[in-house]
Amino acid sequence: MVEYKIRSYQDSDYEAVRDLFSHGMSEYVPGVCVHVLTRSWVLFAIACMFLSLLFSSKSFIFPVLAVTLLLAVGRHIIGYCWSLYIEHCLKEDLQDIQKTYMEGQGSHFWVAEAEYSVIGIVAAKPSDEIREELQLKRMSVRKDFRGFGIAKALSREVIGFARQQGYRAVVLNTLMIQHEAQRMYESVGFRKSMEFVLPTVYGHLVNFTIAKYRYDVLQSK
Repeated sequence: MVEYKIRSYQDSDYEAVRDLFSHGMSEYVPGVCVHVLTRSWVLFAIACMFLSLLFSSKSFIFPVLAVTLLLAVGRHIIGYCWSLYIEHCLKEDLQDIQKTYMEGQGSHFWVAEAEYSVIGIVAAKPSDEIREELQLKRMSVRKDFRGFGIAKALSREVIGFARQQGYRAVVLNTLMIQHEAQRMYESVGFRKSMEFVLPTVYGHLVNFTIAKYRYDVLQSK
């Protein structure tokens, strides 16, 4: 077991929080690449490219190298786009954590600390859709500290805060590749309420699905 404590965010945690979020989100790049690669139209396009090069060049090595190069370029593009999303988050609510989460009564930011280091984070703020609901955001636990129940403890901290503040429910969004996170939330008591495809051209092109989860605070007393 790992000894840790959960406490409120302090200004001295700023860089550690941002680094932990960035590294945690960067881990999803391989999963996103696999998700995109397994789309039927992507596989069809790659197969057509391979066969056309195979018959036109009458060489097996050339189409293999061409497809390998294409996959490498695709991996780089996806990684770059994902890094832009991370930068967007860092410049949004994580730009001024104190102002965004700690100055308002209905929001908060917690860190899990072990060995004098920040090893987990989670935030909560009123939902943009329904003010009576609290949105759980920015959950991340350092890779070498996973499997010790830290994410569950952080989730329960948010649920307790929601109950104390009088929110009806805690809601959150997960991506289609966050299978471990989804199982963790379900084990705490969250239930999937709906799924939708990211409403952008890219989202529809690669079927980038977002699952909304909900924990009914009032019904769980």
